[in-house]
Amino acid sequence: MKLDVFSHCTIDTLYIDDSEYAVPGGPGCYCSLTARALKFDVTLHTKFSHDFPLIDDFSKKKIVLDDAISEEPTTQFILKILDSDRTLFLQNMCEPISYADLNSDGVIISPVFDEISKDVFDKIQKNSNFILLDPQGFLRQINSENKIYLKQTDLNFTNISAIKTSPDELNCLTGNRETDGMKILQKKGIENVILTDQQNISLLAKDKIYSVKLPNIRLFDTTGLGDIFCSVFCCTMLKEKDFLWAFSFAAGAVQAALESKQIGLEKIPIKAAIETNGSYFYHTVKFRDV
Repeated sequence: MKLDVFSHCTIDTLYIDDSEYAVPGGPGCYCSLTARALKFDVTLHTKFSHDFPLIDDFSKKKIVLDDAISEEPTTQFILKILDSDRTLFLQNMCEPISYADLNSDGVIISPVFDEISKDVFDKIQKNSNFILLDPQGFLRQINSENKIYLKQTDLNFTNISAIKTSPDELNCLTGNRETDGMKILQKKGIENVILTDQQNISLLAKDKIYSVKLPNIRLFDTTGLGDIFCSVFCCTMLKEKDFLWAFSFAAGAVQAALESKQIGLEKIPIKAAIETNGSYFYHTVKFRDV
């Protein structure tokens, strides 16, 4: 099966405890590499400089790059991480991503900061059968110190099949951080509304909210966990056509990534770990009517 991913790849400087790490990242990397772990054919729509360190890795993994090389420097962030809390600073922004004709089963749209224009967003929506949206990059603004904050934003949700938000992102989109906000997005036509709140992950589908709680694990590097979740959810939905399997497998992938205690892209789990954890979560999911 085929997947398109629209997002910048990044260079992230991570500050964790008393250590500093400079690693490639961004949803472009995490979503694409996770989808390849699940045996999907991937076309990555992104922009990065000619010296981006993963160009050869993408080739070896058979990830197709769509006009990715830019003369501008790669997008860069500083992330200060304390458990599940992250403070982000934008250091550099690469050029925007262009639209390209799509020939895939599904699309992940996950901007990091203003790299997907309204025109490109509209064209993707009009030409895709299944779209998973992580809206973070549409909501982000920077202050005078280049620190990232979220701003209330109106988005067009036409033809969006699934969305993943945090409580703060949900509040920016709907004015509500919990169930009422999820129901607002559902009424706008989104069939699968996902809310990730630290260890608690919820899915509103039809007339029920399904939930799982990740086990207590000492958090180390949390970057990319949401991207891993999105990629596994999207791929499993496309393959199995079952939102509960997709939800369980995506949660299982996050648990496997956390248990690895790895930095950056090294935490992306293998297919067997995703399936093992996903099967466990499938039998422990709780649900309630809304």
